[in-house]
Amino acid sequence: MKVIVGKLVVVGHPGVGKTSTVIRYIERTFNTEVSSTIGASYFNCKMEIEDIIVKFQIWDTAGQERFKAMVPMFYRNANAALLVFDITKRESFDSIKVWVNELKKNIREKIVMFVVGNKIDLPDRQVSKDEALQYSHSIGATYYECSAKEDQGIQQIFVGLARAVSQLSGTEVGHNLKVLDASSCRALVADASDANATDVGRTENCDFILFTIISFLKQANKLTIWLRKQSF
Repeated sequence: MKVIVGKLVVVGHPGVGKTSTVIRYIERTFNTEVSSTIGASYFNCKMEIEDIIVKFQIWDTAGQERFKAMVPMFYRNANAALLVFDITKRESFDSIKVWVNELKKNIREKIVMFVVGNKIDLPDRQVSKDEALQYSHSIGATYYECSAKEDQGIQQIFVGLARAVSQLSGTEVGHNLKVLDASSCRALVADASDANATDVGRTENCDFILFTIISFLKQANKLTIWLRKQSF
Protein backbone atom coordinates (compact mmCIF):
# COMPACT_ATOMS: atom_id res chain seq x y z
CA MET A 1 0.00 0.00 0.00
CA LYS A 2 1.29 3.45 -0.93
CA VAL A 3 1.71 6.10 1.77
CA ILE A 4 1.60 9.80 0.88
CA VAL A 5 2.77 12.37 3.42
CA GLY A 6 1.69 15.93 2.68
CA LYS A 7 1.79 19.29 4.43
CA LEU A 8 -1.44 21.25 4.82
CA VAL A 9 -1.60 24.91 5.88
CA VAL A 10 -4.82 26.45 7.18
CA VAL A 11 -5.16 30.21 6.71
CA GLY A 12 -7.82 32.88 7.04
CA HIS A 13 -9.13 35.90 8.92
CA PRO A 14 -9.21 35.77 12.75
CA GLY A 15 -12.29 34.13 14.24
CA VAL A 16 -13.52 32.32 11.12
CA GLY A 17 -13.21 28.88 12.73
CA LYS A 18 -9.95 27.53 11.32
CA THR A 19 -8.95 25.67 14.48
CA SER A 20 -12.52 24.50 15.13
CA THR A 21 -12.73 23.05 11.62
CA VAL A 22 -9.51 21.07 12.05
CA ILE A 23 -10.38 19.88 15.56
CA ARG A 24 -13.89 18.90 14.47
CA TYR A 25 -12.39 16.54 11.90
CA ILE A 26 -9.50 15.16 13.96
CA GLU A 27 -11.10 14.91 17.41
CA ARG A 28 -14.80 14.89 16.42
CA THR A 29 -15.46 17.61 18.99
CA PHE A 30 -16.43 21.29 19.07
CA ASN A 31 -15.44 23.76 21.76
CA THR A 32 -17.30 27.07 21.93
CA GLU A 33 -14.40 28.63 23.84
CA VAL A 34 -11.48 28.00 21.47
CA SER A 35 -8.86 30.71 22.07
CA SER A 36 -7.18 32.58 19.24
CA THR A 37 -4.21 30.78 17.75
CA ILE A 38 -0.79 32.17 18.66
CA GLY A 39 1.62 31.78 15.75
CA ALA A 40 0.34 28.37 14.65
CA SER A 41 -0.91 25.07 15.98
CA TYR A 42 0.29 21.70 14.73
CA PHE A 43 -1.89 18.65 14.10
CA ASN A 44 -1.56 15.45 12.14
CA CYS A 45 -4.06 13.01 10.74
CA LYS A 46 -4.24 10.12 8.33
CA MET A 47 -6.92 8.51 6.20
CA GLU A 48 -7.18 5.70 3.71
CA ILE A 49 -8.40 6.58 0.22
CA GLU A 50 -8.71 3.76 -2.30
CA ASP A 51 -5.79 1.68 -0.98
CA ILE A 52 -3.66 4.80 -0.43
CA ILE A 53 -2.85 6.10 3.04
CA VAL A 54 -2.70 9.90 3.09
CA LYS A 55 -1.02 11.51 6.09
CA PHE A 56 -1.35 15.24 6.64
CA GLN A 57 0.96 17.41 8.74
CA ILE A 58 -1.41 20.30 9.47
CA TRP A 59 -0.25 23.81 10.34
CA ASP A 60 -3.19 25.88 11.58
CA THR A 61 -1.92 29.46 11.36
CA ALA A 62 -2.89 32.59 13.26
CA GLY A 63 -5.03 35.15 11.47
CA GLN A 64 -4.13 38.19 13.58
CA GLU A 65 -2.15 40.99 11.98
CA ARG A 66 0.57 40.82 14.66
CA PHE A 67 1.47 37.28 13.55
CA LYS A 68 1.37 38.02 9.83
CA ALA A 69 5.16 38.21 9.49
CA MET A 70 5.51 34.79 11.12
CA VAL A 71 2.95 32.89 9.02
CA PRO A 72 5.03 32.56 5.78
CA MET A 73 7.47 30.32 7.69
CA PHE A 74 4.81 27.65 7.77
CA TYR A 75 4.20 27.71 4.01
CA ARG A 76 7.51 25.95 3.28
CA ASN A 77 6.97 22.74 1.28
CA ALA A 78 3.18 22.96 1.69
CA ASN A 79 1.21 20.73 -0.67
CA ALA A 80 -2.28 21.94 0.19
CA ALA A 81 -4.03 24.94 1.72
CA LEU A 82 -7.41 25.49 3.35
CA LEU A 83 -8.51 29.11 2.99
CA VAL A 84 -11.30 29.55 5.52
CA PHE A 85 -13.79 32.41 5.81
CA ASP A 86 -16.98 33.12 7.74
CA ILE A 87 -20.02 33.35 5.43
CA THR A 88 -21.58 35.90 7.82
CA LYS A 89 -18.55 38.22 7.71
CA ARG A 90 -17.90 39.87 4.35
CA GLU A 91 -14.49 41.10 5.46
CA SER A 92 -13.27 37.56 6.07
CA PHE A 93 -14.15 36.57 2.49
CA ASP A 94 -12.47 39.64 1.02
CA SER A 95 -9.30 38.82 2.94
CA ILE A 96 -9.02 35.44 1.17
CA LYS A 97 -7.44 37.30 -1.76
CA VAL A 98 -4.64 38.46 0.53
CA TRP A 99 -3.96 34.90 1.70
CA VAL A 100 -3.96 33.61 -1.88
CA ASN A 101 -1.36 36.22 -2.82
CA GLU A 102 0.74 35.25 0.21
CA LEU A 103 0.62 31.59 -0.77
CA LYS A 104 1.61 32.32 -4.36
CA LYS A 105 4.43 34.58 -3.20
CA ASN A 106 5.90 32.00 -0.83
CA ILE A 107 5.18 28.70 -2.61
CA ARG A 108 6.56 28.24 -6.09
CA GLU A 109 5.19 24.74 -6.68
CA LYS A 110 1.56 24.06 -7.49
CA ILE A 111 -0.54 23.28 -4.43
CA VAL A 112 -4.08 22.08 -3.83
CA MET A 113 -6.28 24.97 -2.66
CA PHE A 114 -9.68 24.58 -1.02
CA VAL A 115 -11.73 27.68 -0.15
CA VAL A 116 -14.04 26.90 2.77
CA GLY A 117 -17.07 28.92 3.82
CA ASN A 118 -17.66 28.12 7.50
CA LYS A 119 -20.61 28.81 9.85
CA ILE A 120 -23.41 27.86 7.45
CA ASP A 121 -25.51 27.18 10.56
CA LEU A 122 -25.78 30.93 11.21
CA PRO A 123 -28.34 33.36 9.71
CA ASP A 124 -27.51 36.73 8.11
CA ARG A 125 -25.33 35.36 5.37
CA GLN A 126 -23.18 38.07 3.71
CA VAL A 127 -21.43 35.98 1.04
CA SER A 128 -23.50 33.95 -1.41
CA LYS A 129 -22.51 30.44 -2.41
CA ASP A 130 -22.48 31.43 -6.08
CA GLU A 131 -20.05 34.29 -5.46
CA ALA A 132 -17.73 32.08 -3.43
CA LEU A 133 -17.87 29.36 -6.09
CA GLN A 134 -17.09 31.83 -8.86
CA TYR A 135 -14.11 33.26 -7.00
CA SER A 136 -12.78 29.82 -6.11
CA HIS A 137 -12.91 28.71 -9.73
CA SER A 138 -11.10 31.90 -10.79
CA ILE A 139 -8.08 31.00 -8.64
CA GLY A 140 -8.12 27.30 -9.47
CA ALA A 141 -9.49 26.28 -6.08
CA THR A 142 -12.28 23.94 -4.99
CA TYR A 143 -15.09 25.39 -2.87
CA TYR A 144 -16.75 23.78 0.13
CA GLU A 145 -19.14 25.00 2.79
CA CYS A 146 -19.34 23.67 6.32
CA SER A 147 -20.36 24.19 9.90
CA ALA A 148 -17.70 23.16 12.39
CA LYS A 149 -20.23 23.64 15.17
CA GLU A 150 -22.87 21.33 13.67
CA ASP A 151 -20.37 18.97 12.00
CA GLN A 152 -21.74 19.65 8.52
CA GLY A 153 -19.48 19.15 5.49
CA ILE A 154 -16.29 18.60 7.51
CA GLN A 155 -15.68 15.01 6.43
CA GLN A 156 -16.14 15.92 2.75
CA ILE A 157 -13.49 18.64 2.97
CA PHE A 158 -10.71 16.43 4.30
CA VAL A 159 -11.59 13.45 2.12
CA GLY A 160 -11.57 15.82 -0.86
CA LEU A 161 -8.15 17.12 0.18
CA ALA A 162 -6.78 13.60 0.50
CA ARG A 163 -8.05 12.66 -2.96
CA ALA A 164 -6.65 15.83 -4.54
CA VAL A 165 -3.24 15.39 -2.94
CA SER A 166 -3.08 11.72 -3.91
CA GLN A 167 -3.73 12.74 -7.52
CA LEU A 168 -1.07 15.43 -7.26
CA SER A 169 1.46 12.80 -6.21
CA GLY A 170 1.33 11.24 -9.66
CA THR A 171 2.36 14.42 -11.47
CA GLU A 172 5.61 16.28 -11.97
CA VAL A 173 4.47 19.13 -9.73
CA GLY A 174 3.94 16.76 -6.81
CA HIS A 175 7.61 16.03 -6.16
CA ASN A 176 7.50 17.81 -2.77
CA LEU A 177 5.22 15.05 -1.50
CA LYS A 178 6.77 12.12 0.34
CA VAL A 179 5.49 8.98 -1.38
CA LEU A 180 6.46 5.78 0.40
CA ASP A 181 5.63 2.10 0.30
CA ALA A 182 3.94 1.15 3.56
CA SER A 183 6.09 -1.96 3.99
CA SER A 184 9.30 0.04 3.72
CA CYS A 185 8.36 3.18 5.69
CA ARG A 186 10.10 2.01 8.85
CA ALA A 187 13.28 1.06 7.04
CA LEU A 188 13.33 4.33 5.10
CA VAL A 189 13.15 6.47 8.21
CA ALA A 190 15.72 4.32 10.03
CA ASP A 191 18.29 4.38 7.22
CA ALA A 192 20.12 7.67 7.83
CA SER A 193 22.41 7.03 4.86
CA ASP A 194 19.51 7.21 2.46
CA ALA A 195 19.17 10.70 0.91
CA ASN A 196 15.38 10.67 1.08
CA ALA A 197 15.44 9.56 4.71
CA THR A 198 17.80 12.44 5.51
CA ASP A 199 15.49 14.91 3.79
CA VAL A 200 12.52 13.56 5.73
CA GLY A 201 14.45 13.94 8.97
CA ARG A 202 15.50 17.48 8.18
CA THR A 203 11.95 18.52 7.36
CA GLU A 204 10.59 16.96 10.54
CA ASN A 205 13.36 18.57 12.61
CA CYS A 206 12.64 22.02 11.15
CA ASP A 207 8.93 21.61 11.83
CA PHE A 208 9.70 20.43 15.37
CA ILE A 209 11.87 23.51 15.98
CA LEU A 210 9.06 25.76 14.76
CA PHE A 211 6.59 23.90 16.95
CA THR A 212 8.88 24.30 19.97
CA ILE A 213 9.21 28.05 19.37
CA ILE A 214 5.44 28.40 19.04
CA SER A 215 4.85 26.42 22.24
CA PHE A 216 7.25 28.73 24.07
CA LEU A 217 5.46 31.81 22.72
CA LYS A 218 2.11 30.43 23.83
CA GLN A 219 3.37 29.77 27.35
CA ALA A 220 4.96 33.22 27.49
CA ASN A 221 1.67 34.76 26.40
CA LYS A 222 -0.24 32.86 29.12
CA LEU A 223 2.30 34.03 31.71
CA THR A 224 1.94 37.64 30.56
CA ILE A 225 -1.85 37.45 30.86
CA TRP A 226 -1.57 35.90 34.33
CA LEU A 227 0.88 38.57 35.53
CA ARG A 228 -1.41 41.34 34.32
CA LYS A 229 -4.20 39.95 36.49
CA GLN A 230 -2.09 39.83 39.63
CA SER A 231 -1.92 42.55 42.26
CA PHE A 232 1.56 42.91 43.73
